[in-house]
Amino acid sequence: MPLPETMFCAQQIKIPPELPDILKQFTKAAIRTQPHDVLQWAAAYFSALSKGEPLPVKERIEMPLATEKADAGLTPGLLKILHKQLSPKGMVNVAELKEKWKHLCLPEAQLKAILQLDNFGEEVEWMKVLALGCSVLGGSLLSSMKHACEILTRDPEGGAARIPFETFSFLYSYLASIDGEIPEEKTEAFLHRIKEQADKQMGMVLLRNFLTQPSTLF
Repeated sequence: MPLPETMFCAQQIKIPPELPDILKQFTKAAIRTQPHDVLQWAAAYFSALSKGEPLPVKERIEMPLATEKADAGLTPGLLKILHKQLSPKGMVNVAELKEKWKHLCLPEAQLKAILQLDNFGEEVEWMKVLALGCSVLGGSLLSSMKHACEILTRDPEGGAARIPFETFSFLYSYLASIDGEIPEEKTEAFLHRIKEQADKQMGMVLLRNFLTQPSTLF
């Protein structure tokens, strides 16, 4: 025999006072991030929220280019999320990287392809993974560096996208070595010219310092 349905009056139902704001912020985050799998992303969102970790949320909506599919994979916004989550660790366990990657509903095959570009073990240096991610986004070395600067900078969006020369030098040198077709002396000469400009800018590299370099060389 089925149990009688319990009836409650409005006075008996207590809504936690923080619930409306939590749901409001979650909804705004989902709209901004546009996850391919909302349920999988939501689980990661509330897990991070409960642990006080950086949330898997984009800073703004990214509109795909006409030549891109909406679920094409890694985007600058998603790579920036991963940077916020993983950069404090420095060295990252590959298993954790795969988990964060999955939380953003990114293709597993894409991460596998990125990790195959270098001889990584069970742990990876996050800045190297960031550099390789930027190389996926950019069609050239300088385009990859542009993405890196825009992800790493503390400048407002649309600004100079400044980053320290030491960071720029590390990323550029690493990607040039992965490329394997740029002579070491050209890499050193390029970075020397960039450093001369950075020394006049409090040690910071700006986008205009290298996007005007001859693309035939780099």
